Amino acid sequence: MTPGLPDWVAVLTAILVLLGSILTLIGTIGLLRFKSFYARVHAPTIGTTLGIGCVLIASIIYFSVLQSRPVFHEVLIMIFVTVTTPITLMLLVKAALHRDKDAGKDHMPSHPAD
Repeated sequence: MTPGLPDWVAVLTAILVLLGSILTLIGTIGLLRFKSFYARVHAPTIGTTLGIGCVLIASIIYFSVLQSRPVFHEVLIMIFVTVTTPITLMLLVKAALHRDKDAGKDHMPSHPAD
């Protein structure tokens, strides 16, 4: 363990980083597993947002305890990721729908669970 760092902080940080990496891995597996583009965009978006949230919370806890003062730089990162990831998803889906419409595909994409 790191000198001067309580064991509970190291364990909590490790758990959050591990949870964040597992969530990101699940999103990546979803990207590879789903067949259509429309189904593929959802899994990494959710996995990335939740995964990076866990890693950033771990970072806030670790550096706040290590520096003996609150560290909130990561909150800005969390806000930007939380705002930009869904916007990117919507823009990609709109572009794909426009592309499909121009290609003559008039049907809407099916639900991934179908």
